[in-house]
Amino acid sequence: MAITAGSAFLIVAVVVGVILLAVLFTFVPVMLWISALAAGVKVSIFTLIGMRLRRVIPSRVINPLIKAHKAGLNVTTNQLESHYLAGGNVDRVVNALIAAHRANIELMFERCAAIDLAGRDVLEAVQMSVNPKVIETPFIAGMAMNGIEVKAKARITVRANIDRLVGGAGEETIIARVGEGVISTIGSSEHHTKVLENPDMISQTVLAKGLDSGTAFEILSIDIADVDIGKNIGAHLQMEQADADKNIAQAKAEERRAMAVAKEQEMRARVEEMRAKVVESEATVPLAMAEALRSGNLGVMDYMNLQNITADTDMRESIGKMSGPKDNKNKKE
Repeated sequence: MAITAGSAFLIVAVVVGVILLAVLFTFVPVMLWISALAAGVKVSIFTLIGMRLRRVIPSRVINPLIKAHKAGLNVTTNQLESHYLAGGNVDRVVNALIAAHRANIELMFERCAAIDLAGRDVLEAVQMSVNPKVIETPFIAGMAMNGIEVKAKARITVRANIDRLVGGAGEETIIARVGEGVISTIGSSEHHTKVLENPDMISQTVLAKGLDSGTAFEILSIDIADVDIGKNIGAHLQMEQADADKNIAQAKAEERRAMAVAKEQEMRARVEEMRAKVVESEATVPLAMAEALRSGNLGVMDYMNLQNITADTDMRESIGKMSGPKDNKNKKE
């Protein structure tokens, strides 16, 4: 059966129409436009086409817009689209606005978008404003004045301060400040038993310091969950000081001993030096006597008498040395 020119044209027209419809439904989110109209959100089909041209995924803007409209929020398409183009999470911002609206928290879209672009979870912040969060610190060790270590664990109840979310410090700062306050409070106690008897003294002192200034939170309460006794640091420090003093004393004693040994060696050297001088002086005596005999100042008989006296003296000394121990024994008896 032959196909006429009119039939062929009709087939081609149908195929082209199907292709155009496929391209239209692919490029233009018609179903999304119908969903918006059904929800009562007036969005032009050309607005959706413009989103495609601006490389904006229409569902990322229209679905949050429908959600906000159903919640009674006054949010425009341009606001959501500009936030999307800035790299923000449009769905999270709208959820945060709805949560704030339900909780009677005044939160504008610009503030919410700024918090989201700053990298903070704005929805979590709104939820924390309604339901405060408890932050538990690790054991914080401090030393009382009597040298006993006291360890305390605190639970900090905080609420998000939406006005200070941009530029405010996070949880780490809160934990660090509370830890510093706990250590200073324990350190100012004269005795560790005072801390054990009244642990709420720590929480009251720390809470009165206004530790939440400059942070993204508001501290509601600080509760001491656990208190424990640590080491006797004062005794350890005294022992270490005593060991150090002992080592210093030993070093000084060793120094004095070395100086004494050196002094002894020096004195021995001086004794040997003096003995050498005596020997040297004694060696000049025979020379002097020979010179006296030669010059006639000393006669031969005088010299002989001197020799006899010297020999007699040596004999007496020898006899005295031999009889000395026996005489001592007799005296003792």
